[in-house]
Formats: sequence, C-alpha cells, structure tokens
Amino acid sequence: MSQAVCDPVTLEILRGAIRAAQAEMEALLERTAISAFIREKKDFYTALFDATGQLAVGSNVPIFGDVAAPVLAAFPPAGMQTGDLYWFNDCYSSHGAVSHSNDQVFLAPVFSGATLCAFVMGWAHFADIGGLRPGSISPDTTDIFQEGIIIPPTRLIAAGVVNEAALEIFHRNSRFPEQSRGDTSALMASVALGVRRTEEILVRFGAPVVADALRQLLARTEALVRRRLAETFPVGTHRFTDIIDSDGHGNGPFRMRFALTRTPDDRFLIDTTATDDQAIGPVNFLMNSHVPGTALGLFFLGGDPAQVCNAGGANALDEVRVREGSLLQPRFPAPLGLRGLTMMRVLAALNGLVNVAGGAAPAAHSAYVILLLRGTADGHSFLMSDGVGVGYGGRPDADGIDAVYFVAQENYPVEFLELGYPVRLIRYGISIDSGGPGKHRGGCGLVREYEILADRAVLAMRIDGVDNPPWGVAGGKGGGSGRAVVNPGTPNERVLAPLSDGNVLVRGDVLLLETGGGGGHGHPYDRPADIVLGDVLDGFVSPEAAFSHYGVAIEAGRVNDAATASRRADRPVAGAFHRREYVDVLE
Repeated sequence: MSQAVCDPVTLEILRGAIRAAQAEMEALLERTAISAFIREKKDFYTALFDATGQLAVGSNVPIFGDVAAPVLAAFPPAGMQTGDLYWFNDCYSSHGAVSHSNDQVFLAPVFSGATLCAFVMGWAHFADIGGLRPGSISPDTTDIFQEGIIIPPTRLIAAGVVNEAALEIFHRNSRFPEQSRGDTSALMASVALGVRRTEEILVRFGAPVVADALRQLLARTEALVRRRLAETFPVGTHRFTDIIDSDGHGNGPFRMRFALTRTPDDRFLIDTTATDDQAIGPVNFLMNSHVPGTALGLFFLGGDPAQVCNAGGANALDEVRVREGSLLQPRFPAPLGLRGLTMMRVLAALNGLVNVAGGAAPAAHSAYVILLLRGTADGHSFLMSDGVGVGYGGRPDADGIDAVYFVAQENYPVEFLELGYPVRLIRYGISIDSGGPGKHRGGCGLVREYEILADRAVLAMRIDGVDNPPWGVAGGKGGGSGRAVVNPGTPNERVLAPLSDGNVLVRGDVLLLETGGGGGHGHPYDRPADIVLGDVLDGFVSPEAAFSHYGVAIEAGRVNDAATASRRADRPVAGAFHRREYVDVLE
C-alpha cells in the first residue's frame, strides 16, 4: 500500500490551518494571562511539533531550542496518553532549550486514535518564581539556584488528571502566587486549545496526509535555507566576533567568537569554541544547538508569508560546536538570568557572519533594556518589570526599526504603567541621535522618565552596549548607547551602573532611562539630504548630528544646499565596520 502524500494545494491549506491554530493559541494566552509580561509585553511563544518532536511551525522567534527533546528523553512516547501535559523550565537538563528559569514550557501530545501524531507547546515568561530578589532576575546572582525554582521535565497532567501538589509547590515559591496561578491556567488553556485545533485538523485531512505535510514543510524550509547559505557563504571559513560589556560583577568585556565553515562538499558548520570563558554573573547564555540555524533560517526566509518558522533552519546546519565552560555553554550551576544580553549579541554576530561573507544582513541592534522596580505601595507589594524597546540595525535597503522590544513584543503603554504601578511617566518618546548614522539610519531607542510615587522602592537595571555599542556596517556608524540617571540635572543626580541592583529610590525621585540605537548601514553621506531633513524635523536626528555625521547643513528648517555640498565634498574614509571608530574586522 502506497504512503499517503499531501498534494501541493492541500499542503498550503494545511500550512495555513496550522499557522492559524498557533496564532489562536497566542490570542487566548494574551487575553487570559494575569501578569503584565505575558499580557502586555507578549513574552510568550506557541508552536506545533511533528510526531518525532521536530518544530513544525512556531512564532517567528530566533531563539527556539529543541524544546520537545527533554520531555521525550524523560518520558518515552510509548507511555504517553491523550490528556497528558508535560512541563519544565530546567535550562541545564534541557541543554538550553529553555534558556532562563522564568520561562515555563508546557508540551502536550496529540493523538489520532492510538497514534501519536504531533505535539503542541506553549511557553511564557512568569514574572516571579522565587530566587534572590522579586522578579527572579537580578545582576547580583552568582548561581542559577538564586534565580528561582527549577522544574525538571515533569508530567503535570496524566490522562487528564492534574498533579495539583506539584503546582502548589511551584506557586508557593512565588512572591505573587495568585498571579502565578492565573498565568498557569492561561498557559494550560492555550495548549489545550492547540491540542483541540490540531485534532480537528487530523480529523479533516487524515493523520497520514498531515504527517506528510509536516515533513514537506520541514524539507522545504531546510532546502531553502541550505540554498541561501550556499549563495551567501563561499567555501572556506568566515569569522565574526561580538562583545558584551560586563557581567555585573566587575568582569568583562566578554567576546563571542563565531566561525562558519562551508566545506567543499557543502557541509555547513558553526564553531563557537573560541568564545570567552563563562561569567560569574548572570550573562551566560546556554545556547541550544538549534539556535544558530533557527536564527539564520528566519533571516533567509525574510518574512515570506508562504514559509513557516520550523526546524528546517536548524537542520540546515550540519554541526554546531560549543565549548563547555564558555559564555555560550556554561557549566552548571552558572547563573543565566540576564542571558538576553548575550543572546542579542549572538543574533548580531550571526548577522556579522553574513556581512563578512558579502551578504546583505542588517547592522547590529541594541539589546532590549529591562528594569525591575520592587517595593510596597498602599500596603501591597508590587513588582514592575518594564522591558523597554531599543533601535535595530539599518538594513541594506531600509532604515532600522525604531523603539522595538524584541520581535513582536511590545512596550508598555503609559496608561497601563500609571494605572498598575506607583509611577508617573513624565516623558516617553524617541531618544534623539541614538540611531547609528548611515545611508540607512539605525533605529532609534527610547527615552522614558519615571517619577516614583512609592515611599521606597528598589531598582535593578539591565543595559548593555555602553562600552561596546552596536556596530555599523558598510560605512555606517555604530548605534548610540543607553544610560539610567536618577534625578537628572539636580544636585542629587546619580548615574546608575548599567548592570546593577539594590538601587534605592524614594517618593519624588525621577528615573531617566535612555535606550540604545541600532548601527547604521552604508556611508552617512549617501543618505539623501531631504531624508536627513525629515529625520531632524521628526525628532530622530539633531541639527548638530545632521551636520557632523551626515554632512547636511540645516538652517531654519531647510537644507542649506551650498553648505551641504561643501561639507560633503570632504567625504570621510570609512571601513567595513564601525564601533566608535571604523575598522575592517571587529575583534
């Protein structure tokens, strides 16, 4: 009997149906979660996996690890049943499939009759899971036990029966247990919806056709990414280094050294073994082997709506080499809470590899900024985890994106912050001149100014790229860096360390936060003068920066053509990359 095959028309219908189910899961989670980081920030991901645990369709997030493998290793598929739900947040036992402990992964099998056909996953950032300080993330931590409760792969629901005791242990470790309960219910409901929608798809099309469709989607993505890798990288080894400033404990900078090799027989290898040793502080990134291929795959897919984010990108790389004890493969129990800084530099380094090989990737982006404000107001404890957007790198054919947090995640609205927390927003807007100058300007970061309305609060800050700002490329200049200042312009002004905790604020204090911008792409003098004028009039570039960086003289709201021509006649010599100065190789 011949194997069922999904025809091209049915394949596209199925692709849309699976993507719609995944999007419906996201919508349910967003609308029912309790904590702001899930509901407002949208720090969650949903996905569908095939029967072997390979990612078949997921959110367009370039940090997906192999999240099904830890569950399958602990619970063989032969013992799984309809109504099961599996749970973990253990970074080390999952080999970085989940990369900091706040992220909870729920995974459920989907059956057609007695046949296991797929898995559905929901993953969300929980605001507080215990640990050293409220929020469970702090620059002060020195091991992962200080970052909250660790859940190894666990069968949370067995054939529909919930392990309530395990949940209560988890909630008891949170400083905000009711919030934890609400978010758990929302995540469980999202996964249950995904199971139901996938079962409906299996009934409509039949399990064999669905299995072949998932196989084709994976093969299609892998073939496309491998073709683009071959078009981008000549045979040989291509190297790129990126840097984070510090670990918050006086150590750094830390270098991530990437090498991509294409062999004569068209194998593609990523090697990170020359990366610096792991940090004492929590900037270590336990990089799952799927991450580089997923990130490169998303770049090469280019947002094509006909494609899906799946394991085909990871499968396109033949090998990913890491070194135990390095920043990208730390030894247990090294802390991981601020791994986002390193993760963002990893994504920039992969763009750098593409550019070194002559490809057309964006310049570097800033790492999104996190602040955690904790205290008591009106007799109640509060935790304000505010993730603030930054600028992304200029692209070969367009400016970088302004004020973006991470992928599809969002900045908190002013109204939400003021209603939910004891703060008043004095100012919220674009941080002028933060975008790296270039033919295509780097995206600008944000400025927020908070007035503290609580009697006393403790603040943690997470800012990177102060000493090593995002690089510009092809003549573009590096992006601007961020800073945090208490009571700016007063005798009590103090600049906070970029990675710091225990900063005490009192009622009436003002916190000024400026976030960094992305690097520019292309020589700034090649940016049309009328576009530079528009940047000035719109508040993205100052008149002084227009003249000094872009060579455009602006007077009384208009371009002075003669002065501009004179300035641009003396064109500065540029290098391949720029980080405070032009260089041909970033080391």
